[in-house]
Amino acid sequence: MKIEDVDAIAITYGPGLIGSLLIGLEAAKTLAYLYNKPLIPIHHIAGHIYANSLVKPLEFPLLALVASGGHTELIEMKDHFDFQKLGGTLDDAIGECYDKVARVLGLEYPGGPKIDKLAVEGEPTYQLPVPLKDDSYNFSFSGLKSAVINLSHNEEQRGNILRKEDLAASFQKVTVESVVSKTKKALLDKKMKHLIIAGGVAANKKLRDEISEMAEKIGVEVSVPPMKYCTDNAAMIAAAGYYAYRLGRKADFSLNSISSEPLK
Repeated sequence: MKIEDVDAIAITYGPGLIGSLLIGLEAAKTLAYLYNKPLIPIHHIAGHIYANSLVKPLEFPLLALVASGGHTELIEMKDHFDFQKLGGTLDDAIGECYDKVARVLGLEYPGGPKIDKLAVEGEPTYQLPVPLKDDSYNFSFSGLKSAVINLSHNEEQRGNILRKEDLAASFQKVTVESVVSKTKKALLDKKMKHLIIAGGVAANKKLRDEISEMAEKIGVEVSVPPMKYCTDNAAMIAAAGYYAYRLGRKADFSLNSISSEPLK
């Protein structure tokens, strides 16, 4: 393709690390100005959600489970760019919790894939608390993180060898159970028939398997992007940009980066 073949330029304006966002935004503004192309502002989480449209068109109404390093949310969508947040994490995001627990286990960053792989080799023999076991659509992972840290310290003080594979399996079991149960409640309460999973944690095999099994039992269709579209990537922003462009969502050159902003 040539630049003349491009209809518009989509850019992530937030949320995220402000330095990275500013560099991308200035590059996008420059290209849009030089080649007289519309500038399409995209929220980072909208990009993760629309990664699913690279597989097949989104079917509304739907429920989106957003699980990443910085976000854990349940979003109801009745149409394109119609986002209604049903619930979200009250503290740590699920991906952040995975990374912190991985540090306790001596695993390298990013911790999510490492724990997912290690958990397959172990058994969930350690007792860990199920976080925020209530009737809301919200999540909480800070208590679970603290429980893992305390368990590790206690085992060390008692002179016991920490079975890392079993602790990884125990942690992942509780974490996934929490996410699956909240998602199931939202699907049933809202009478949804379509579920999409978005964000970097969507690459977690245990989560994919448990969500798919739950959805099949209650008659819900599940869409999960290929692995390469789960973590941050440009294609998902282009996918969201396409639908935003069709809806006439444009920005002028006063558009600025925002480190923290709810999905809208």
